[in-house]
Amino acid sequence: MQTVLWHTDTLKPKTTLEEHSSLITDVHFSPSMARLATFDKSVRVWGADNPGYSLRNFTGHSAGVMSLDFHPNKEDLICSCNGDGEIRYWSITNGSCTRAFKGGTAQVRFQPRLGRYLAAAAENVVSILDVETQTCRQTLKGHTKPIHSVCWDPSGEHLASVSEDSVRVWTLGSGSEGNCVHELSSNGNKFHSCVFHPSYSSLLVIGCYQSLELWNMTENKTMTLPAHEGLIASLAVSTVAGLVASASHDKIIKLWK
Repeated sequence: MQTVLWHTDTLKPKTTLEEHSSLITDVHFSPSMARLATFDKSVRVWGADNPGYSLRNFTGHSAGVMSLDFHPNKEDLICSCNGDGEIRYWSITNGSCTRAFKGGTAQVRFQPRLGRYLAAAAENVVSILDVETQTCRQTLKGHTKPIHSVCWDPSGEHLASVSEDSVRVWTLGSGSEGNCVHELSSNGNKFHSCVFHPSYSSLLVIGCYQSLELWNMTENKTMTLPAHEGLIASLAVSTVAGLVASASHDKIIKLWK
């Protein structure tokens, strides 16, 4: 299976990454270095400036990898989880698994900037894990259906979690850790992915089936934007360009400003 790397200014392909043998379900850029990671049953790390071959291939998960993330400031650390709930930390330099433990099946995301915590979603619960000790700082409960996606706001003080029928925003800053401060129920359109808007901190972008839901959390108002012909499986932001990218099962990627 292939991953295509594109020039965002010209929308022309830069190169194609072709070493995976199974279906590729996600791709992620390092926030601190020119690297990206892809996964199917294994995790591969590539140099974005010289992507002719993968720098590392991490194997060892007993089931298909579901999610991965780069640590925001530990350039050697990457994290992945599989469908059996196993989370693994990998050293990019050594090419080895440094720790393995249980806690995440759907998605793992490091806290931005400091990277002190890891949010791990499994079934209808999000665990906030201490990156150094793997101890669980908070268990965020409230969803009744499995969580598909989690995302931090840029400050690392709030976390959004998405199941098909609801979105919850939790505060993890000082004074009210682990409290749900905003909640949105679906009006029938199934939610799947989410991201905080790169320019408006009170705006959450939610990926649904064929549409984007724009949720102003301060005013608790929503706007539906037709976007794709299939499920919007993933969203990403560029804080530098102020862009939101949406990837759908209709095989199309769109950039929004």
